[in-house]
Amino acid sequence: MTRVILPELGEGIERATVSFWYFKPGDKVNQNDDLVELTTDKATFNLPSPCSGILTEVIFKEGDTVSIGDVLAIIEEG
Repeated sequence: MTRVILPELGEGIERATVSFWYFKPGDKVNQNDDLVELTTDKATFNLPSPCSGILTEVIFKEGDTVSIGDVLAIIEEG
């Protein structure tokens, strides 16, 4: 099980908004696939999948605000 965590985003940026999930729970994802689009005050960016496997849980929905270190989703490897 791999937790997808919101990483450090840069100086002074402490949170982001989930804009769009590219996959839904149950979908197979590959390492480095764009997993989720996030927006901050300064930019919009995609967070890639850290591993290959099945996206088993999406913890934050589109429109939710997340903080650095929050777990966004769970991927079951294999």
